[in-house]
Amino acid sequence: MRSVRARTSLGATLVVALALAVAGVALLAVLRGSLASQADLQANVAARSVAVQVAAGTPFADLDLPDEAEEHPVQVVSDGRVVAVGEGIEAIGGTASRSVRPVPAGPAQDADDERGGGEVAEDVRYSTGDVTVEGDSATYRFAAVEASAPDGREATVYAGSAVQSAAVSGVRTAMLAALPALLLVVAGTTWLVTRRALAPVEGIRREMAAVTASADLSRRVPEPATHDEVARLARTTNETLAALEASVERQRRFVADASHELRSPIASLRTQLEVGAAHPALLDLPGAVEDTVRLQGLAADLLLLARLDAGERPGQARVDLAALVRDEVAQRPGGRAPVRVAAGERTEVRGSRAQLARVLGNLLDNAQRHAEAEVSVEVRREGGRVLLAVADDGAGVPEGE
Repeated sequence: MRSVRARTSLGATLVVALALAVAGVALLAVLRGSLASQADLQANVAARSVAVQVAAGTPFADLDLPDEAEEHPVQVVSDGRVVAVGEGIEAIGGTASRSVRPVPAGPAQDADDERGGGEVAEDVRYSTGDVTVEGDSATYRFAAVEASAPDGREATVYAGSAVQSAAVSGVRTAMLAALPALLLVVAGTTWLVTRRALAPVEGIRREMAAVTASADLSRRVPEPATHDEVARLARTTNETLAALEASVERQRRFVADASHELRSPIASLRTQLEVGAAHPALLDLPGAVEDTVRLQGLAADLLLLARLDAGERPGQARVDLAALVRDEVAQRPGGRAPVRVAAGERTEVRGSRAQLARVLGNLLDNAQRHAEAEVSVEVRREGGRVLLAVADDGAGVPEGE
C-alpha cells in the first residue's frame, strides 16, 4: 500500500475503530453496572418487604410473597430449610438452597428465649443466579436480608430482580451494526481530506517531472496560498530551481567566456606554427612562447573562476600585500612599461597568496598593455582595510565600450 492517502485513511480508520471499541466496552460496562445496581435496589426493596412480615410475626406459610414471581422471585430459608417460595418457581440458583418446595417450619422457641419483638437486619448480601419460572429462565440479582420473628425464629429472605440483559444486548447489537457504517464514513472523509491536502504536492511532482523532461530550469512549481507545510515545500523547491538555474547560467557564461578568451591565442599560436612548418626560417619562437604563456595564464584564470563559481573558499593565510607587490613587480619581464610601487606599512591581509598573485598579475598585464609611459601600483591602509590600486597613464577604455 504505497499511496499516502490509503495509508492515512487506513491509519485513521484503525485509530477510530480502536477508540470506538474501547468506548463501546466502557459504555457496556457502565450500562451493565447501572442495570445491576438498579436490580440490586429493587431486589433489596422486595426482600425487605417480606422480611418486615417475618419480623411482625407472620407465619412462614402465610407470608404475602410478590404475585409476579417472574419479576421478583422469593425464597425464605430458616434453619437451613426452605419455608416459603414464590409461586411458579421451578428452579432457583444464587440462594442458600436450590430447593423450591417449602417444608413446615419448626416449633417456636421457649418463651424465655423470646426477644419480645422481631427485627430486620440492616446488612444485605447480593448474589446472582438463574431462576426458572413456568418454563422461562432468566438471570436475577438476589438480595439476602436477615429477619427475626417475635417468637425467636430467624429467617433469611432472598428476593430477586431480573437483570435487564436484553437492554445490554440491544445496545451491543446497535453498536456492532453502526460501527461498519461509521468506519466507512471515517475512511471516506479521511480519503477526501487527504486527497485535497495532497493535491498541491501532486502539482509540484508533475511540474518537477516536466522540468526534468524539458530541462527548462526557468519553470516553477505552483505555490498554494495555504501558508502550510506544502506551501513552504513549494517555495523551497522554487528557490532550489532558481539556484540551479543560476548555477547553470554561470556555467554557460563561463564556457562562453573561456571559448572567447582562448580563441585568439590559440589561433595566433596555430598560425605561427603553420608558418614555421612551411617556412622554418620565418618561425617566431619568442612569439610562440609568449602565446603559450598567455594560454597558460588564461587556463589558470579560468580554473580560478571555475573554483570560485563552485563556491570554493579562498585561503585564510596572512599575506603581506606590499611584499607580494614588490615580488611580482620584480619578476615582471623587461621590455614593458615600468612599474612604480608605493607601499605603506601594516598591509597584511587574509587570503591565498597564489590567488592574490594571479589577480595582481592580470591587473599588471592589462595596465602595461595600455600604458603609454609607466604603471603605478599603490598599497595603503584605509580604516580596517588594505587598498590595492593599479593605474596606467594610457587613454583608458572609450566611453562607448
